[in-house]
Amino acid sequence: MWQTLPDSLCELGESPFWHPQEGALYWIDIPGRCVLRTRGAIGPDVVVERWPLPEEPGCIAPARRGGLVLALRSGIHRAREWGGALQLMRAADYDTATMRFNDGKCDPLGRFWAGTLNEPKTQRNATLYCLDARGGRTPVVTKMANEATTANGLGFSPDGGTLYWSDTAAHVVRAWDWVGDSNTLSRERVFHQFAAKPEGWSAESGVPYEGRPDGATVDAAGDYWSAMFEGGQLLRLSPDGTQFEAIPLPVQCPTMPCFGGDDLRTLFVTSARKGRPAAEIDRLPASGCVVMRRVEAAGSPVNFFDD
Repeated sequence: MWQTLPDSLCELGESPFWHPQEGALYWIDIPGRCVLRTRGAIGPDVVVERWPLPEEPGCIAPARRGGLVLALRSGIHRAREWGGALQLMRAADYDTATMRFNDGKCDPLGRFWAGTLNEPKTQRNATLYCLDARGGRTPVVTKMANEATTANGLGFSPDGGTLYWSDTAAHVVRAWDWVGDSNTLSRERVFHQFAAKPEGWSAESGVPYEGRPDGATVDAAGDYWSAMFEGGQLLRLSPDGTQFEAIPLPVQCPTMPCFGGDDLRTLFVTSARKGRPAAEIDRLPASGCVVMRRVEAAGSPVNFFDD
């Protein structure tokens, strides 16, 4: 039932979202240093445009006044139009030789959130930042959470009361109570702890491994959909953290799902092929592409950045 989006091949696809006004899917290729988007109806004749960037993007989000907000290695930038000039909104406060921005998105009130990634994976010093530029104010960045190695899986519940954030390396998704107006987090807890990767595991070993939580999305009913890197599947968790559905994928390393289409019932999933064994790519040729299928569940519309 899965289809591959034409001309969507990336080394490490990430941060997909559906732009409702444009009827377009946006996503990024992190090592490929570009933003991608579709033009025209999603189908065999769809056109995919690529916008080269000067450094690795970690995540992107649409802006209500047009264009994008982008978390690049060096900091958070604003582009007023596709392919336009990058305006630095806030420089990174970490060592860019060993860290970069990774997963992120906007909250329902128009702030932009982005977490970091410790590339050597030697320290749990990844941080979740929130940038507020609403009403044209000077951008203010606040550190909201930390103690992670690889920031991923950011999501907000439909009622705006819960924030989710995963640490891929630790195989865990955490949750907080979130008050949007005051932008405060409380009651930190483990939402779901996945089993660790078995020693010596490989996709050809036959040893069971469900993968580790990468990017995620939350649907309109409040279920949390996690892309399980190396697990070749999406896992769907209820609002209480119970895993109740596993959806096999035609790629070993999914990176992030999102809902799109006019009714938000087309599920898009980005994936990775960078550093993967040749035998795996031969077996799963969609690796690195966007795969998609229709589903019964409906997603929530993307949140826009306000500035």
